[in-house]
Amino acid sequence: MRLMARSATKRKKKNGRETKSRPSRPIWKGSINFGLVTIPVALFSAETSDDLDFDLLDKRDFSPVRYRRVNQNTGQEVPWSEIVKGYKYEDGEYVVLTEEDFIHANVEATQSIDIMNFVDAAEISPIYFDKPYYLEPLKNGRRAYALLRHVMAKTNKVGIAKIVIRTRQHLAALMPQGPVLVVSILRFAHELRDAGALEVPEEDLEVSDKETKMAERLVETMVEKWKPEQYRDNYRESLLQLIEKKVKAGKTKVIEERKREEPRRAGKVINIMDLLKRSVEQAQQKEEPQRRRKAG
Repeated sequence: MRLMARSATKRKKKNGRETKSRPSRPIWKGSINFGLVTIPVALFSAETSDDLDFDLLDKRDFSPVRYRRVNQNTGQEVPWSEIVKGYKYEDGEYVVLTEEDFIHANVEATQSIDIMNFVDAAEISPIYFDKPYYLEPLKNGRRAYALLRHVMAKTNKVGIAKIVIRTRQHLAALMPQGPVLVVSILRFAHELRDAGALEVPEEDLEVSDKETKMAERLVETMVEKWKPEQYRDNYRESLLQLIEKKVKAGKTKVIEERKREEPRRAGKVINIMDLLKRSVEQAQQKEEPQRRRKAG
């Protein structure tokens, strides 16, 4: 019996590199609406799931472990036909909603991106961004698409819109990303937890000029151009290698335990200037070989 990871890399490779393919098919075809302007577009998902998929197994015989729906009071399994959806409004008190209730409350699937207003891009905190989608203009919408993209890029504005995806209404931000218009699902304000209870330093906490200059120097030594392709999911790659190694060795039941690194514990307060100086020195040492190669 062999343990297999379902999500083995399925992307085609060329010259040792993964090739990017066009999104398979649009989620829907509709329009961008702002004012009286309508731009026909197709909506594509901009992300792909690369998670490894694991089943839960009984370690004694590797039999799959089923998910059971059990009545909390009787301990007996409940068939799907006897299950209803309830909203708990008080402890032990529920309001049951029927399928008709969900239909009546459902927003109309208009298949459109209705821009309500435009805001400065810098005003939207990154904490609100959730899921990205690509927009492709349909044949008779290319000119209006290009015009909207150009104006938004020139004014550095983001369109705030409502969009319905798979029967659910979302808040969204429409923005240019190079030649493509991207619509990113935004979290509503009520979906974010209040950070006011966190114990963080006050904004007016004084830091010395020396500390500030040294920290700025460290940042400058670490500045690079943004190249997202250079960052890799090392944990996932390591896990895949471990799985392949176990499969080849036939080790499907023996689990090799590795020594875990002890988590860093909070210790004595260290002089921040000393840490900054040492960090700058390390960063400069890493840069030195690159400078020599450029000089040569």
